[in-house]
Amino acid sequence: MPVDIYVCQTEDIDEEDVRRFDHEDQTYCIYHTPDGFFATDGFCTHEEQHLEDGFVIDNVIECPLHQGRFDVRSGKALSAPVCIDLNTYPLEIRDGAIYLCLSETTT
Repeated sequence: MPVDIYVCQTEDIDEEDVRRFDHEDQTYCIYHTPDGFFATDGFCTHEEQHLEDGFVIDNVIECPLHQGRFDVRSGKALSAPVCIDLNTYPLEIRDGAIYLCLSETTT
């Protein structure tokens, strides 16, 4: 059964920005893009760099360490040195609040 975990209010994340969210032993990143809100793993797949310090441009996060890029909607790796996609997670927006929707296996 899915578990919805409160992250923050939508107004807490400016457009083209990212927010780190830790839950239990997992780090996530929540993005606000022109297409809405999205969630991925919080670390780059290349060298485990935190993505919360990266740049968000449109629907792309750029890792602050080696400038690898990912599409935050799909997690797809877009440019070297990254070649492994990020995991993505569903979000739900209710009454201005963002909830991370996790399965019991990810909590």
